[in-house]
Amino acid sequence: MRVGIFLNYAGGFAETVVELADYERAGADIVFVPEAYSFDSVSQLGYIAAKTDRMQIASGIFPLYSRTPALLAMTAAGLDYVSAGRFMLGLGASGPQVIEGWHGVPYDAPIGRSREIIEICRMVWRRDRLAYQGRYYHLPLEGGTGLGKPLKLINHPVRERIPVALAAIGPKNVAVAVELAESWMPIFYLPEKAADVWGDAVAEGQAKRDPALGPLDVIAHARLAIGDDVAGLRDHGRPELALYIGGMGARGRNFYNDLAGRLGYEAEAKAIQDAYLEGRKAEAEALVPADLVERTSLIGPEGHVRDRIAAYREAGVTTLNVTPLAPTHEARVRLIERIRALAD
Repeated sequence: MRVGIFLNYAGGFAETVVELADYERAGADIVFVPEAYSFDSVSQLGYIAAKTDRMQIASGIFPLYSRTPALLAMTAAGLDYVSAGRFMLGLGASGPQVIEGWHGVPYDAPIGRSREIIEICRMVWRRDRLAYQGRYYHLPLEGGTGLGKPLKLINHPVRERIPVALAAIGPKNVAVAVELAESWMPIFYLPEKAADVWGDAVAEGQAKRDPALGPLDVIAHARLAIGDDVAGLRDHGRPELALYIGGMGARGRNFYNDLAGRLGYEAEAKAIQDAYLEGRKAEAEALVPADLVERTSLIGPEGHVRDRIAAYREAGVTTLNVTPLAPTHEARVRLIERIRALAD
């Protein structure tokens, strides 16, 4: 299994990247840089490319709607160039709050747009002339001045097949991710529930998957701490779980709340959302079920963590994207070394 690191939105980026070089030496294989409505991740990924040697770098994620398909392809080719072929294009739909509130564009057709964007990106990387007539994208533009031309990328990319990771949790989105992308990024991945929640969608996507894409890479995120006295660190996951389940969307339109229900926490998800949307965030965090917190983390004695890694592997996970929890940088590096050894 690969071991990944997820950068957060907090400050101290330059210091974090210095630490990242140590994580690379400790065995981390890939780093994901998020992009919601903070700093863009492209500039940070370029900086990381210059400060690392081996590890893969990935957007985690670029929203589908914030760039044109051609610009997504150009950006991926540029980051692949400056990293000497180490970039992975992470894409996802995000949600209406960010897309319509921050970017000011309609949040529509995430499934169809995902498919067309991936197809267009691969045309650009192959240096095909960009003549594409889809349902959502028409290149060259129809109408307008009438002067648009089917162009091709000027530079030769380092690779004509840059790997794509698609974030998806709804059944139709997951089927598209499995069919079209090299990697699939779910959220709240519970190994024991994965087949029940996503098994049919994964099977549907696998039936249509091009063998040239290779085996599906499944990326699961978990907080990491190993020791006999670290169980209390599981509560570090409560604020994020409460935010997503309770606050990332409106009543009746929160994809993460829906997912929590499909995982078996329907009543708890409703209570979390009620508390969160009414401003009772501490209560919402306390309402997150303890077993959900535990089973979406790698926190506990080494034997427990080893068993959880085996459960993730059995469920099909091939990349463990971890957040090491420890008071010092040296201790966090040791955690990466230990998870690397356990994941081999």
